[in-house]
Parts: sequence; C-alpha cells; structure tokens
Amino acid sequence: MWQQTPADERIEVTVDGHKVVAYSYGRGDEVVFLLNGGPGLPCDYLRDAHSFLAGHGCRVVAFDQLGCGASDRPTDPSYWRIERYVAEVETVRTALGLGRVHLVGHSWGGWLAIDYALEHPEALKTLILEDTAADLPHLMSEMHRLRAALGPETVEMLLAHEADGTYDHPEYQAAITLLNYRHVCRLQEWPAPIIASLSDWNMAPYMAMQGPNEFLYIGKLKDWNRTADLPRITCPVLITVGRHDEITPACALRMKQNLRQAEMAVFQNSSHMPFYEEPAAYDARLLAFLDRHRGGDA
Repeated sequence: MWQQTPADERIEVTVDGHKVVAYSYGRGDEVVFLLNGGPGLPCDYLRDAHSFLAGHGCRVVAFDQLGCGASDRPTDPSYWRIERYVAEVETVRTALGLGRVHLVGHSWGGWLAIDYALEHPEALKTLILEDTAADLPHLMSEMHRLRAALGPETVEMLLAHEADGTYDHPEYQAAITLLNYRHVCRLQEWPAPIIASLSDWNMAPYMAMQGPNEFLYIGKLKDWNRTADLPRITCPVLITVGRHDEITPACALRMKQNLRQAEMAVFQNSSHMPFYEEPAAYDARLLAFLDRHRGGDA
C-alpha cells in the first residue's frame, strides 16, 4: 500500500487566524515552493511527485491551502478569493523564511502562481507553470472543443444537465469520467497520491471559484485573464503541458507568447499529470531547468 513520502518537517502557520500546515523536504539552498491544483484539494499528489528534488540539492516546500487537507476548513465563503490565496502564499513563504524561491504552480495553482508573481516579483527566482493557463475564457473555449469530441448527442446531454444543475446525474457523471480519463490522467490506474488528494477534496472553494467539475467554469474565476499582464513577469519561466491536457497546449502557447523569458515542454503521452504519466521525461526537464537557474539572480 502506498504511503505519503514523509516530510522532514511539518510546520503550522497562522493564516487569517487559522492553521495552515506546510511540509518541507530536504535542506538544499534552492527552495522549490509548490502550489497545487484545486482549489480545495490537499497537496498530497503534487508534493509526492516533486519531493524527489530533495535529493538534488533543493528544499521542497508544499502546504495544504486553507480549507483542505490538514489545514483548517473555515466555512465563510468570503475566504474563497484568489486575492486572499495570494496573501496566504506570501504569509507561508515569509513565515518559513524561504527567501527567493522557484515557484511551481499546477493547474489552479498556476493561476495563483501568476497572480503571486505579479504581486511579489521580488520573491521569485523562477516560475514553473505546470498544466495551467493565464486566460480562463480561452481555456473554456478549449474545454468546449474537448467536450465536442464526445459527439453531439453527448454534448446535448451535458448542456441539458448543466442548464438544470443536475451535475450528479449518472449519465452526466459518466461523460465527465470519460473526459477525466482522456484529459486529466490517462493512466489506467490512477496513482495513489492522486487518489489520496481527490478523496479528501473540499468542494466548497472549488465550486465557488471554478465550478462543479474540471470541464465547466462557472465560478468567480470564469472571467480571470492575465494575458496582458504576463510581460511584467521578468524571471525565467518553464511551461509544462501534456499533449492531451485538459488545459491544452494552445493555452500553454498563449502564455509562452506573452512571457519575456519562457520555454515550453509538451509531453506527448500525457494529459494533466505528466509528472505521473511520464515521470522520467518530466523529472529530467524540470531538473535541467532548475540546474540552469540555481543561485544568484537567475
């Protein structure tokens, strides 16, 4: 049975009067700071996939964002705002004395990482944007393209249930499950760290900010778009994306075209989880990027 890679340190930080739990691996001078997807998803899946960096001279730090995992779970809906999450990231970084970091943002964590980079550029050495986007209206148009591949009858069914709000209906869930296996993780058996995070998902922040599933954006962030602001990010950026990703290569390319120093890696046999679907290729590309930007003012 899988067990979470044990952290070297488990640290509690007070955020907005609540407990947030952080996990630290390794003692290296280079700090890799992880922002996982969700929102409302515990960080198990992302920290387990990146903890290997502790063996390559890095200190790897992740945390359960407020509302999930081992952190407190307030029910006040006013907490579910990206601006508050940006402030939370900064509170954790300063409380742990991380200094300038290599900031990794996966999926929703990428949107958060972009807003954080715009607000706190002095805190970053590099930015790694994994399977994410900077323009959610464009992403939703890509989602509709992926949904259309299910065929017109299925699309009609999806739209009917979405109009009625019957997201839990078995036929609607069956279509979403198929999309998940095509575009979230293409492995026949999903790795245990992913299952661990999904089984403890707090859907309240997710529904408030995104929507009922990965393929329908109706929450507070549905109009979020930072494309015009991306040129303000001046640090080196690595963009990773799976060829079959729900957040498609077209979304990744739009980011690359608007960033000053960006490189992009497309993993041909992956969807939204290249670090599990193609771990050797993913790990090598990430390490090569980090090695080029160690120390100093990279």
